[in-house]
Amino acid sequence: MRNAIPNIGLLMAFEASARHGNFSRAANELALTASAVSRHVAALEDRLGVPLFVRHKRRVMLTDAGKRYAQRVRLHLNGLERDTQEIANSRAQGYAIHLAVVSSFATQWLVPRLPAFAKLHPDIHVHLSVRSEPFAFEESGFDGAIYSGDGLWAQTQGQRIAQDGACIPVCSPAYAEQYALGAEADWRHLVHIGLESRPNAWRDWYAQLGWDYSVQASRGPRYELFSMVIMAASAGLGVGLVPEVLVQPALDAGQVVPAHSHTSPGTQSYWFSYPTYREPSQALQAFESWVVAQSQQSGL
Repeated sequence: MRNAIPNIGLLMAFEASARHGNFSRAANELALTASAVSRHVAALEDRLGVPLFVRHKRRVMLTDAGKRYAQRVRLHLNGLERDTQEIANSRAQGYAIHLAVVSSFATQWLVPRLPAFAKLHPDIHVHLSVRSEPFAFEESGFDGAIYSGDGLWAQTQGQRIAQDGACIPVCSPAYAEQYALGAEADWRHLVHIGLESRPNAWRDWYAQLGWDYSVQASRGPRYELFSMVIMAASAGLGVGLVPEVLVQPALDAGQVVPAHSHTSPGTQSYWFSYPTYREPSQALQAFESWVVAQSQQSGL
């Protein structure tokens, strides 16, 4: 039952008025009269039982409830417009899939491989948006997700596409030369770059070597993304501890070098998943087959 959903005309009048802050400009956009827009907004307020605007002569200002509701309505209207355009133009322009991805894996591993997918499937357009936390598919508008974790999310299906692999300490070639890094190097004065979500990574690495984890080692900068850690290490800001699957392109390009031969075992994997409550499209299935094949070719 959809009885709780207001008429889309009311929602469009509200969203346009919220965006313009004026009923007349909203009316011009919607090809209505200003009085019609005003009536639509009033009807919506009556329906909700909540004031959405404060009226000031020719201007209107959103209430706090109106601001929150406008953001949500705009999101859903934009999604509905996008989906409608895609369906209407699908025969001429191909098909689109919308994926939520973790940033570092997408930038370091996935995106450089997407030209190969585009060559195989020129009629499928892949849209990527960063999501670092788990979410509910039914509320997101995403067709699938690539994320880091211990397994598939609840009420999803899919498969593992890559393992973290060993975590490698890396730095720029100049930094390695400056501190004469090697098996016998003195690490007490090095800057240790870490990841916010893995605060104990360097401590564990030190423990595996039987070294004392010094106060100096714990004071290094912390970044939100592994891609930031890699960039900081390549810029000569210190030594970063990064999964092999993410840092391999930078190693191959000579932007960074191993700072030590010891590596830490990976603890997580990257997964491709989509909801079980709906049948995946042929485009999504084609992407799944391709991304799994890519991971196998990469030895992940």
